Amino acid sequence: MSEPQTGRSAGRTARAADRRTLFERVVEFLSPGPDSKDELIETLADAETRELIEPESRSMLEGVLRMADMTAGDVMVAAPRMDLLDIDAPYDELLAVVIETAHSRFPVFEGRREQVIGILMAKDLLKLQRAPELNLRALLRPATFVPETKRLNELLRDFRSNRNHLAIVIDEFGNTAGLITIEDVLEEIVGEIEDEFDDKDAESGVFTLADGSQRVAGDAAIAEINAAFDTAFSDEDFDTIGGLVAHELGRVPRRGEAVEVGGLRFSVMLARGGAVRWFKVVRAEAKPADGAEASGAAPSPGT
Repeated sequence: MSEPQTGRSAGRTARAADRRTLFERVVEFLSPGPDSKDELIETLADAETRELIEPESRSMLEGVLRMADMTAGDVMVAAPRMDLLDIDAPYDELLAVVIETAHSRFPVFEGRREQVIGILMAKDLLKLQRAPELNLRALLRPATFVPETKRLNELLRDFRSNRNHLAIVIDEFGNTAGLITIEDVLEEIVGEIEDEFDDKDAESGVFTLADGSQRVAGDAAIAEINAAFDTAFSDEDFDTIGGLVAHELGRVPRRGEAVEVGGLRFSVMLARGGAVRWFKVVRAEAKPADGAEASGAAPSPGT
């Protein structure tokens, strides 16, 4: 008794499927798909509006589309702002750079910054502490070099296949133009990736570093900074210290740049997504007033 009913039900399902297929064909004929990338992005926005896809999915899909047109030169950290290690530097100096910058990998140069001879893993540097007789050169890993024009989608494929996380970017003349990491590429798709600096559960945006300086989150509240450093920054126009520093400079500072504001020196440790994530903050050195003697004597009248 159940078999004939199952057959009739299957027939109705098949006919319904046929009708849906025909309807979809008519819609496709009357409303053809997007003819350009911009139209496709608009289609994704419409799909999100109609709740067909989640906002996160739309953002990732748009990132994939835009990444296809981007090159290593668009995302790289420019050569002047690269954190490098000198192969001839003493161990204490190398360790200080590793601690201050908190990277896991470092390009190593010999003679001049443009002469990159390899990549040093921060964890490998610890081997020198236990065995000082080791040669730092023996700990280096081969450096990967890519041209500025390398497409990000191709670079991501190379990163995955070669298991590299960092590449040195070179210009058309073979000079070092910058560096790029797999994280830089992935962030173009998925957005900002949390790193070892991040602590969402932390109640404070100010942390003391080993050298006595302070690590300050770019989104730390002005009131928190005033309390930590005994300053008097106004919070009427800006809520965060990152906004205040960017206003004083006239733009968002880049990694490696330093700005003095209100007696404090803000050095950018990490910047992503058009905003500063972390500053290193120290007291700015006092400077004598213009025209005053080193002893602090007041300037003569009329000057």
